[in-house]
Amino acid sequence: MMNNKRIPLLILMTVGILFSGCKSKANLDYSKATIINHSVHTKEEQQAITPDEVLKQFKEGNERFRNSELTIRQHSETIRKAATGGQYPEAMVLSCVDSRVPVEDVFDQGIGDVFVGRVAGNFVNTDLLGSMEFACKVAGAKLIIVMGHQHCGAVKGAIDDVKLGNLTEMLQNIKPAVAMSQNFDGEKSSKNEAYVKLVAQNNVRNTIAQIRAKSDILRAMEQKGEIKIVGAFYVLRTGELQFLD
Repeated sequence: MMNNKRIPLLILMTVGILFSGCKSKANLDYSKATIINHSVHTKEEQQAITPDEVLKQFKEGNERFRNSELTIRQHSETIRKAATGGQYPEAMVLSCVDSRVPVEDVFDQGIGDVFVGRVAGNFVNTDLLGSMEFACKVAGAKLIIVMGHQHCGAVKGAIDDVKLGNLTEMLQNIKPAVAMSQNFDGEKSSKNEAYVKLVAQNNVRNTIAQIRAKSDILRAMEQKGEIKIVGAFYVLRTGELQFLD
């Protein structure tokens, strides 16, 4: 994060030697690692930063994630205790529940840095709108990111009109994105990756439209420039975030 000092992790060279006989499960490149003197955000830091600056930081965090330029974070008792005194995250991310989308890692964020709301298909309902209003109006977050992703099972379920218990009703929230994608030139099937991607991206766009339509608080904050609401599409294969218009 902008307010934290990054120190090259030279000590990891020693660690690499000590464990050179062990295979890294994730093939981590420790030569690129950095350590962060992490402290939780203060109210003053949160108030001083702009929505555009927060977005820039989160984009830079995703770039580090994609390039395996690791941030080794301190999750010590001192940090955990500091977090009990209050929370001043700079953003909220609405994401799918998909286990392949580790939100904090995707943006290279740590304890106290970001609010995360998750639901299959990353749509909004009253509960999530209330959570966003708390995050921004009460707790001071400056950015809302609605993040869809590649190969989303909920999107495929909406395309296929799946009927299964409570899932049937839940998928109705994604059906507007299917309707928005009917001009797609090609096979409109959950087996067509290009079509699934379009529906997932339109689902993000529809979610943002719903936020603006159903939350007077968030709409007013955005109009005043107090917050920014953006959409993104996460590519599982590469870790890249594609920000949407």
